Amino acid sequence: MRTTVGIVGAGPAGLLLARLLRLAGIDCVVLECRDRAYVERRQRAGVLEQGTTDVLRAAGAGERLDREGLRHDGIELRFGRRRHRIGFPDLTGGRRVTVYAQTEVCKDLIALAETDGPPVLFEAEVLAVEDADTDAPRVRFRRDGREEVLECAYVAGCDGFHGVSRAAVPAAVSRVFGRAYSYAWLGVLADVPPSHDELVYARHDRGFALLSMRSPSVSRLYLQVPEGTGPEEWTDEEIWDELARRLETADGWTLERGPVTQKSVTPMRSYVHEPMRYGRLFLAGDAAHIVPPAGAKGLNLAVGDVVVLARALEHERRTGSAELLDAYSATCLRRVWQAERFSHDLTTLLHRAPGATAFDDRLQLARLDRIATSRSAAADLAEGYTGLPLA
Repeated sequence: MRTTVGIVGAGPAGLLLARLLRLAGIDCVVLECRDRAYVERRQRAGVLEQGTTDVLRAAGAGERLDREGLRHDGIELRFGRRRHRIGFPDLTGGRRVTVYAQTEVCKDLIALAETDGPPVLFEAEVLAVEDADTDAPRVRFRRDGREEVLECAYVAGCDGFHGVSRAAVPAAVSRVFGRAYSYAWLGVLADVPPSHDELVYARHDRGFALLSMRSPSVSRLYLQVPEGTGPEEWTDEEIWDELARRLETADGWTLERGPVTQKSVTPMRSYVHEPMRYGRLFLAGDAAHIVPPAGAKGLNLAVGDVVVLARALEHERRTGSAELLDAYSATCLRRVWQAERFSHDLTTLLHRAPGATAFDDRLQLARLDRIATSRSAAADLAEGYTGLPLA
């Protein structure tokens, strides 16, 4: 099998890249180890930056997004039982975010590929990316019990943190930066309308809490818990009680409760792999970087990566120049590190670390009070949350 671009992974990065290449007239094949049903129900991020929604619309994947997505013009910060809203459009020149689950983004892009191409091969287990430093890289994969080879001019590694693509970059040229956090998120989906019409980020002495949503009838909520916690360690009643405690305000706001349909624990880590390119292999999304989830940057960073890559590949096809391809890693990493900074700042602003002192608590409250009383500080948060412009 032969194509121009072999794409490893059918998450939002791989699927969007395939769509952008299809629109640019560049042939590609997507290989995904899981089946379609798994990809379309895999719960991940749910907040799309302004730039991400613009790209999806331009790619023809905006119809259901515009119909069902929940557009948000701000978030609410809670601390000391006080509420403070950060309005985005006024602070960012009109930018906002949209709540629309990653599962839905994948469904939309898969439907486009099904009707308009390119081919997406599900249950195709990628075994290795080979000869990445030559003019003829190969992707070796297993499908229907048989090993096959995809020969291509370029490979896009969009297979996530645990995928095989990054392993094709020799250790001698790799640099890894990261940190692990000593807490995690216990997340629940609940069949109850959200108790607030925008996302609520709460800093509390007992730990962080987040009130989010998936739809007007489904709430998504999170609690900070110690690293290594299992979801079975918390009963539904304990989760609701703790959420109510941490989200409490002085004005009598109440948290609506309902049936919990799903529990999971998300570890917290920051990770960057440099470079994001080796030969004709280009890493994108979680294959190259991980951010803690507080800033909602993971999916949005992946979109930024594949936009840069698609433009570079289209430029090379049109002009014969590899200038943009050669700049891919540096171009993406500038945005990646700004997102890492923002996500780290927001995480340490809102979470109480084990062993935190009274001095640490006062510093957190002072930082939050600064955001609540300073337009420039609020604008920095709003600009980071709604997303840096795509390169």
